[in-house]
Amino acid sequence: MTGRETPASGRELKFRALMAELRRGILDGTWPPGSKLPTERALATETGLSVTTVRRAYEDLVALGLVERRQGAGTFAAHRPERGDTGRRIVGVLVPDTTFYYPRVLQGIERELAAAGARLVLACSHYDPDEEDAAVERLLSAGVHGLLLVPSLHTATDPGRRAEELLALPVPAVLVERRLAAHGPGDPTEHVCTDHEGGAYDAVRHLRALGHERIGLVVRTDAPTTAPIESGFARALGDFGLPEAPPYERDVMARWDPDRADRALAALRAAGVTAALCFGDREAALILGAARRAGARVPDDLALISYDNEFADVAETPLTAVSPPKYALGRLAAQILLRRLAEGEAAPLHQVQLRPRLVVRASCGGGRGGGRGGVGDAGAAGHDTGGAQKSKE
Repeated sequence: MTGRETPASGRELKFRALMAELRRGILDGTWPPGSKLPTERALATETGLSVTTVRRAYEDLVALGLVERRQGAGTFAAHRPERGDTGRRIVGVLVPDTTFYYPRVLQGIERELAAAGARLVLACSHYDPDEEDAAVERLLSAGVHGLLLVPSLHTATDPGRRAEELLALPVPAVLVERRLAAHGPGDPTEHVCTDHEGGAYDAVRHLRALGHERIGLVVRTDAPTTAPIESGFARALGDFGLPEAPPYERDVMARWDPDRADRALAALRAAGVTAALCFGDREAALILGAARRAGARVPDDLALISYDNEFADVAETPLTAVSPPKYALGRLAAQILLRRLAEGEAAPLHQVQLRPRLVVRASCGGGRGGGRGGVGDAGAAGHDTGGAQKSKE
């Protein structure tokens, strides 16, 4: 699966579709081990592809150990070694990182698969598209029955084409925290995602309820979460009658350091901002440090809400945070894939968004009594508000 820099030709896509169909038929038992596959010429006639294309597909299947050639007899589905856990579902999981954000997602996946008696095989792409392709191939070679994938759609030259490649895999795939948002109802993927747009919207709603009218946004720009956060933020400003052109402090993650935070804070204060939403926790902590250096008090002079809630609770001033439902998201993604494996095409297509929760802590000043708006605050421990689910089946 390559072709993000140079999109695959129509002939290449037809070849991949044929490969996917053949591998699916072998793995799901349409052609049981030892059964004979159609001849190259018969399959070419049936599919409308050239004999050369069919021959190439069979040769690739031989290389993968899925079929074997018998001189003068034909092509046969290979006998695969019996696993000690015969009949047990094996699910491949691909994440870009195992140290930040995704550990809780993985915990949810592991719990659901264990409860169903399924086994997990984990791979990590490290945000590298080539490693992502290689990892998917390794998972398929391991004999997985289905895939839970966090692909690099946001960095693909053609996200729609990349999604087509994933949909053509020989086993069912459910995307996690990824979807083709720009395609609207044309998105064909099965996915479970956090409603980041709704999370940003709820943060602005909370700050507006506390009396803030000039609200800024601080974001790192090199993440798939940025676009929906900016969209939800802008929508909330309009819905709540707030000024629609507050300062946006935007930069790539690598450039967010104390100096950059000092400049961002100066711009926010010069614009009369009294509250800000920061994506993510690291950037919010940097703004918190910049406020301390500038003699600004949080939340009195500047209320802050962070986005991600990975370590917001251990900041020097515990940060109110938008908290994606990572554990629940992992469990639901696993449930949907297991249902797809059990029911096949009879299962409805799941396209699910889970609304994040707002965990209120000291940095927004909501519970300081007589402050802006009088909304309760649970201090460092925090409490949750919100948390709805939207499902399109």
